[in-house]
Amino acid sequence: MSFAPIALFVYNRPWHTRQTVSALMANHGASESALFVFSDGPATSEAEAGVVEVRAYLRTISGFKNTTVVERPGNLGLANSIIDGVSRICDEFGKVVVVEDDLVTSPFFLQYLNDGLSAYRDEDRVISIHGYLPPIGGRTPETFFLSGADCWGWATWKRGWDLFEPNGVALLEKLAVHPNRRRFDYIGRYPNTRMLRQFVKGGNNSWAIRWHASAFVLNKLTLHPRRSLVRNIGMDGSGTHCSSHDDLSTPVAISPIAVRAMPAIENRSMWNRFRMFYVILLFRRFVRKSLRINM
Repeated sequence: MSFAPIALFVYNRPWHTRQTVSALMANHGASESALFVFSDGPATSEAEAGVVEVRAYLRTISGFKNTTVVERPGNLGLANSIIDGVSRICDEFGKVVVVEDDLVTSPFFLQYLNDGLSAYRDEDRVISIHGYLPPIGGRTPETFFLSGADCWGWATWKRGWDLFEPNGVALLEKLAVHPNRRRFDYIGRYPNTRMLRQFVKGGNNSWAIRWHASAFVLNKLTLHPRRSLVRNIGMDGSGTHCSSHDDLSTPVAISPIAVRAMPAIENRSMWNRFRMFYVILLFRRFVRKSLRINM
């Protein structure tokens, strides 16, 4: 099995970047994986020192098959940087593992993603492999499929990424006529459609909501693991679209996830588990917001 190249996206957070790279270096398969680091340029003068420090650190990285650092001369922003970088790697290599600079991975993260890429390479309905699992609790199958796509440590093929639709208006139009459009929001339990509308209005610049919608409107599936292989350390207010909370924090797996080919069918039981998790998640956030307002 050939390991997919890793596309790592960084900006101006030296501490977070070091944690992310150190965890990737400890992965089984790191020495067989080419690492491409896309370093975005500073958007403001205040961000410049962090960008310079991150880039200095990037030049010291070792432990991968090879390392290529792409220093953006200007600031593309997270969404454009990811869209450009993933497209470049997919066009050249046909597949990619995608990591951002605030994701700490399990030592078995790369093996799982690459096993998934191999197992479902020719299964057209599967658009991606995802490494993060929220703290939903309960018994969970080793791997399972859900509709759409996700963004915290994932992998895809060129055939999958070619389906990415950057136009938010076009995605909203397709959602409006989709027979299962209410499932996009977990039947009112998670505001995906609202986030997509906010993107169209300029309220956010999320590539992730467009990636999820692109997969959902085409009835594509993403493979998820029984235990999370990713922990997000950016929920400290330091990242794009990230607030300070630990609702989604989870420890990473300390043993491998076994990937065995199975029919590409959404797991309805797991979909319901996710829906209930989002009910609780949004209630917690509502309570916190209410407490802040009334303090």
